[in-house]
Amino acid sequence: MAMCPLCNSFKELEIYCITCGTSLDDSGKVSDFLDPYGHYNDEETVKMGDGYPNTSRDQICPHLMSCKSCGHDQVVFIQEE
Repeated sequence: MAMCPLCNSFKELEIYCITCGTSLDDSGKVSDFLDPYGHYNDEETVKMGDGYPNTSRDQICPHLMSCKSCGHDQVVFIQEE
């Protein structure tokens, strides 16, 4: 079973805001924002309803990256390992 290296703190992602150049903060999985009780479900069920059709098949985890300086948000797809 593949696991997201960011969710499990195996790795950190250093990515910068395309608007102002500030380092973006990892705000967690996109699915955590879509369903407040989603973390009670198994990962495959969550991926079926996360709004991205290939997350389960391609073993990717969409994370919301946020800029504290300008408020820019972007979704980054993390390859599970």
